[in-house]
Amino acid sequence: MAAEILFVDDNQLILQCSKDLFHAKGINILTASDAAEALELFKHHEIAVVVSDNMMPGMTGLEFLSMLRTVSPDTVKVLISSYVDLPTALAAINTTEVFRYLLKPWNNDEILEVVKEGLRRYRTIHTIRREDESVLRSLAQTIELKDPSTKGHCDRVAVYALMIAKAMGITKETQRQIKYGSWLHDCGKIGVSEMILNGTGTLTDLEFETMKMHTFWGADVAEKAHLSEVARNIIQYHHERYDGTGYPSGLRGEAIPLETRIVSVADIYDALTMDRPYRKGYPDAEAREMIRSLSGEALDPEIVKVFFAVVPPGPLPCSEELSPRNDLVAAEMEAVISSGKPFGSRRFTLNTGTTV
Repeated sequence: MAAEILFVDDNQLILQCSKDLFHAKGINILTASDAAEALELFKHHEIAVVVSDNMMPGMTGLEFLSMLRTVSPDTVKVLISSYVDLPTALAAINTTEVFRYLLKPWNNDEILEVVKEGLRRYRTIHTIRREDESVLRSLAQTIELKDPSTKGHCDRVAVYALMIAKAMGITKETQRQIKYGSWLHDCGKIGVSEMILNGTGTLTDLEFETMKMHTFWGADVAEKAHLSEVARNIIQYHHERYDGTGYPSGLRGEAIPLETRIVSVADIYDALTMDRPYRKGYPDAEAREMIRSLSGEALDPEIVKVFFAVVPPGPLPCSEELSPRNDLVAAEMEAVISSGKPFGSRRFTLNTGTTV
């Protein structure tokens, strides 16, 4: 999903003028006539920069941009108003984290420059995000070295969980946190001895109690690392069961956080298909039947339905790139705007990520 630019205004003439301005640069922008329409676009598009009018029917631009702090925190926000309003400007800066506050009518060069600066800021944010993700993923892969039979497990769990989360309409930011939690769901195993992790026999009662502690140890690591509540929930509760017989807290049904219920399906499915020191992995068809049999017992039946709808049978190659290089996309758009002319003979189509 390529990074894109979005203009939000209830004035169709302004939207058309904005389209024409950027089209002359070889860039197609997304547009929405109100906040509700814009929020729908955020469900299906990665928005690098959003430029929103303030006074619109229904939700104001300030209220809309404030919501984006949760919906899409990396998006760079620009607020536009028809008149100087100091309280609105202060609220935009202090509570909504607006990047720029502009007045209508704007100068074309001014709006191009602001969007270019916004793309540069987004690129910086995205680059830092990728560096942080690289550290988290490397940590997960390092932990897997303690239990070589689980190599690639955390990556595959993340892929399956994201397929389910996307199909359920989970916000992109929550999907991101689900990815982090999937990578690190077993990070507490760093405190479990290799003798227990790699044993070929049935665990003793004492060994099982030790193994169960990895959920607490992992949650402690996550809290000290200031990971989000979503990621912490996955790490601490991924061994809870839908019927309440799991650990560490015996949570039942919807008392188990939604993100955890999603990852549990992905985790168990991948674990069933893996070779372990004490057993061979189950064939995919058999593993899927076992998932079906666990519906309503260990697993949320509604999420199991989504799993079967979106996860294809057979092994799933795990891509090295679990997120697109939107920092590079933003850099290319920034270069187009800076050039002062269309980008050669290319037509850079933002809302499809393709070129013609």
